[in-house]
Amino acid sequence: MVRGLLRGVGAGLVPAALVTVALTGCSSDGESDRPQTGASAKGAAKGEAQGDGKGDAARAAAKGGTVGGAGSPCALPVSFDLAADWKPKAVTEDKQFGLTKQGPVTLVCEIDAKPAGNIGFLRVWTGGRAGDDPRKALEAFVAEEAKSRDKVAYAQIKAGEYAATEVTYLNTNEFLDAPKKERALALTTPKGVVVVHLGGLDNEEHEGMLPAYELAKKSLHGA
Repeated sequence: MVRGLLRGVGAGLVPAALVTVALTGCSSDGESDRPQTGASAKGAAKGEAQGDGKGDAARAAAKGGTVGGAGSPCALPVSFDLAADWKPKAVTEDKQFGLTKQGPVTLVCEIDAKPAGNIGFLRVWTGGRAGDDPRKALEAFVAEEAKSRDKVAYAQIKAGEYAATEVTYLNTNEFLDAPKKERALALTTPKGVVVVHLGGLDNEEHEGMLPAYELAKKSLHGA
C-alpha cells in the first residue's frame, strides 16, 4: 500500500509527519522518513541484482541526458549524465519542516526514477565551502539522514574527474520493516561540497537504481 501511496503523491517533498503516518498505518515495504514522494524504473532492472550490488556497475544504464549545466532543471556546481527517463527537478528549501537540510548540505535537486520504472530518487545536496573535507561532510550527512544505521563503510573513490568519498550503509530506521540499503558520495568543488545520495523504497528498488547512480558517478565533471 505504501508503494501505491507514494506513486500517487506529487514529485515535491512531503512533511515527515505524513510519511510517518503512511509507514505506521499501512507499510509492508517500508520507506524512510526523509524527503519522499512518488517514484518508479524499468521492471527489467528489478530483481536482476542481489547482495551488496558490487556487480551492478557492469549493468550499464542508457544515457538520457545531463543535469547541472546551463539550461538544465537544476543549477549545480557539477554536471553528470542521467539515466534514460529519469527526470530532474529543482527543490526549494523547506524552512518549515527542515526536510531539505542534512548536516552541512541542503537538498537542491531530485532526480525521479518513476518515469523509468523504479520507486526512488537520486538526490543532490550542496553546501559548505571550497576547502571543506568531503569525508567529514559525508559523515555529518549520514548522521542526519539515517539516525539509526548499521554496516557503515566509507571508501575513497574517483567520481568522474573528482576525488571523492563514498559511503554505503543500512538504514535501520524504527519505521522500516527491514534494514534498507543506501549509499552516497561527497566531493568538494570551488563552490563547496556536493553530496549525491541514492536511497529507494526498499532494497530491491535500491539495487534496481544502482546503474543510474553509477552512470552519474563516473560522469561527474565541473558544470
